[in-house]
Amino acid sequence: MTLDLRYTEEQEALRDSVRAMLTDRAPWARVLKVAESPEPDDADLWRLLSAETGLAALAVPEHLGGAGATLAETAVVLEELGRAVAPVPYLGTAVAGQLLLHLGDGELLRDLAGGEVVALALPFDVGPAASGLRLPGVEVSTAADGSPLLNGTVSSVADALRARVLLVPAGGALFAVEADAAGLTRTPVASLDETRPLCDLSMWNAPARLLAAGDRAAAGLDAALVAGAALLASEQLGLAQWCLDTTVEYLKTRFQFGRPVGSFQALKHRLADLWVELVQARAVARHAAAAVAVGDPDARLAAALAQAHCGPVAVRAAEECVQMHGGIGFTWEHPAHLYLKRAKSAAVAYGTAAHHRAALATLADLVPA
Repeated sequence: MTLDLRYTEEQEALRDSVRAMLTDRAPWARVLKVAESPEPDDADLWRLLSAETGLAALAVPEHLGGAGATLAETAVVLEELGRAVAPVPYLGTAVAGQLLLHLGDGELLRDLAGGEVVALALPFDVGPAASGLRLPGVEVSTAADGSPLLNGTVSSVADALRARVLLVPAGGALFAVEADAAGLTRTPVASLDETRPLCDLSMWNAPARLLAAGDRAAAGLDAALVAGAALLASEQLGLAQWCLDTTVEYLKTRFQFGRPVGSFQALKHRLADLWVELVQARAVARHAAAAVAVGDPDARLAAALAQAHCGPVAVRAAEECVQMHGGIGFTWEHPAHLYLKRAKSAAVAYGTAAHHRAALATLADLVPA
């Protein structure tokens, strides 16, 4: 299948509007303030992205209250959110939405389109093809009326502190659990990235609703995690692009020995190498988003390739940003540390680069190293 990786006019217009919105509503000083606060995210910004503009439900069909767009448009939004390290549960909600689309759950998709946060209750480092349906810490029992009850814990769940509904894999099936259900508690845990907090879930006879079981549940969960890997690559791309752009601009204005620091050959070579890696990252991220959006048979391979490449590139871009800014880059008042923390934490999300390289080897019939 031939995929067009170019941005359409509509996608460029979407990018411009989202960037303008984030420039106005999520400057880095605002992001830092939210990160330092006890709040899990920027509630006002999330309300703008979800209930007011519908950007959180781009891929939801129009008859369910969404925009009827594709994963490719969602990826464009995530690029801009990555550029701003915006503290909103957009990625987790988008992945949960992909699972609900696969299962065809119209009720929860309408809730998502209405601005509700829906989160997938898996550890943030679980990647595609992992055995997520049988979490070792969650068991399924039956209430007196025959309805399912969940017992156990799930650690390090992202984008779940503000969620109204949690999608919990357990016992070979998928369940929906209301966040205010009796027996469910959410405990915030320390996270490297303050802009994407994690929490531990604890369930004690928590009432649940069965969404799917068996092969249907497994296929839906795997498809959502593949989409998650592809979407995360776009977020990492946006983050890396900000780091490169900001560093280049800074080196043009910082002088040393009577010359702009950016004129030093060693720094120019490092930036040139990073630019090449970033161009490659854009290609593989766009390919992954397009492949998943159209259901390409190679979507799994494309997502694995994107994560194997984009995660390390984002980390390197953030490290170079901190180092090339000199002393100011190491201060709390400069935003560079926010990007480094997001890059480092995202590098293990939805599977590490090593996990995806091993998947690539299997998909290409090679022996993993």
